[in-house]
Amino acid sequence: MQKTLFIILVVVGLNFSFSQNSEVLADSYFKKGEFKKALVIYENLLKEKPYSYKYIYKLIETHQQLEDFDKAEDIIVQRLAKRQNPSLIIELGYNFQLKDSLNRANKLYDEAILTVDEKPSYIYSVAKKFEDHSLLEQAIRVYDKAKLLTPDRNYSLQLARIYGDQGNIEKMFGNYIDYIEYRPNYLNNIKRNISDFISENKENENNTYLRRLLLKKIQKAPNPYWYQLLSWLYVQEKAYNKSFIQEKALYKRNPESLDRIIELAVTALNDNDKETSRDIFDYILETTQDPSTALTAHQYILEIDTENASVNELKRIDETYRNLFRQFGKSELTLALQLAYGQFLAFNKKDTNGATAFLRKSLKLNISEFQEAKVKLLLADILVLKEKFNEALIFYSQIQLSLKNSTISQEARFKVAKTSYYKGDFDWAESQLKILKSSTSQLIANDALDLKLLISDNKYEDSLQTALKYYAKADLFNFQHRIDDAIFLLDKILKEHAGESITDQALYQQAKLYEKKKQYNKAEANYLLIIKDWREDILADDAHYYLAELYNSYLAKPEDAKQLYEKIIFEFEDSIYFIEARKKFRMLRGDSIN
Repeated sequence: MQKTLFIILVVVGLNFSFSQNSEVLADSYFKKGEFKKALVIYENLLKEKPYSYKYIYKLIETHQQLEDFDKAEDIIVQRLAKRQNPSLIIELGYNFQLKDSLNRANKLYDEAILTVDEKPSYIYSVAKKFEDHSLLEQAIRVYDKAKLLTPDRNYSLQLARIYGDQGNIEKMFGNYIDYIEYRPNYLNNIKRNISDFISENKENENNTYLRRLLLKKIQKAPNPYWYQLLSWLYVQEKAYNKSFIQEKALYKRNPESLDRIIELAVTALNDNDKETSRDIFDYILETTQDPSTALTAHQYILEIDTENASVNELKRIDETYRNLFRQFGKSELTLALQLAYGQFLAFNKKDTNGATAFLRKSLKLNISEFQEAKVKLLLADILVLKEKFNEALIFYSQIQLSLKNSTISQEARFKVAKTSYYKGDFDWAESQLKILKSSTSQLIANDALDLKLLISDNKYEDSLQTALKYYAKADLFNFQHRIDDAIFLLDKILKEHAGESITDQALYQQAKLYEKKKQYNKAEANYLLIIKDWREDILADDAHYYLAELYNSYLAKPEDAKQLYEKIIFEFEDSIYFIEARKKFRMLRGDSIN
């Protein structure tokens, strides 16, 4: 008995496996356009499972692809004779449409829609079959009828998707808004769905539609989700000050958490809207009762104020840091502020000795191994700043040993490689960078690959490696905030090593430094040289993109920017800038959909 059962199970399993493999093969033939081969397999599969609608529809579709519409009609009619399935009625109508018999097709579509009146359970399958054949007006009729037949259900999501496919953006937004009202916890999904239809340009027609709808909703019923969606829209438009107004209104209605407002402040800061970011952090300070939140806000404000601060302003900022330590103390709870102060002393006040002494005291606190690594990482950076490379390498190596395989350990290894590169020890730097190519941190892996390529592409051209040493020194000057010295050294490479493989790297790096100094015309000249003389090299897409950004944001040449974004789209399809370039090209062209 057991043996017989085993044999039956094996046979069933083999049949199932055979069917699966046959279906995969048939689907493969179908996708490749080999419809006759697919047809033979689908016919055999249907013989094995004569009631499988999946194989019935596959067989019909294959006959239609072969333009054997009469055979497809025979199959449908035979099936309808057994059971009046509304999806098959639509299929029959679509078959007539393919034969250019539109009147007969429309009658059958109407007949299928009428079946929904008798059996509302057909709503989804009928609408879906219409959508499968891009018969969107008929699908809309089904869902509109469904709203009357089953008022307890909501079909706005399905209608929104269809209107989006039609390009009827106003109705799409209207239905998404209706669905949010029906199910507010679906808000984030709706944001994802509509993000492709929203532009950074506030004058964009789609943005105007959505803004108008939301303002009307807020006037009628000021529910939190309307404020959230309007705030999100303003963020897409980079109007962070307007988003802040919405977030304040939300917080006043429900003053439980400042997390959304903190997130907005950081977003504005990352997008270089420092004024709005500072206003938001000031509001957080005025509002919060939580010491940790207050410390975070203070730290961000100090970092914003530090950028481009004068000597007198730096003194005031220094005193503010000291006052905060008097207020909040120096413990593991204020370590982030201590690190910020160490960074400030070393890189802004140029007081590397004071920074080192201060951070060594932080190391004596009761802090975790990870916090200790953060302090040592900054101490090592300051030692590099002072060009005490060997001492810096000791700290970086300690981090690697104490927190093996962690992200901070990989960061320390990268800094070992970078420090060796600054020293001119290119072989050792390269050996460390090879390991980091497989780093779990994508950012570290990318930086490691870029530096490795720079070294490997340029270390053999000159036996003394003079140009590469100049370049590494310029990189160090940049790290030390000695921008003019870095530009001078890169100029030396461009004059004394013109035409060598490192030339485009020097031009590109110098362009980025000119941008830091707001010398945009000089940066433009460098990018144009790369595009002219090095258009086949690895930095060609970088030069196109950043020159477009210059034209778009600083040099008021939107048409030139548009042409460069377009070149990235058509000539650099694999570029990391492709998506952003396409988005900005469409915006400059004035497209309705982003």
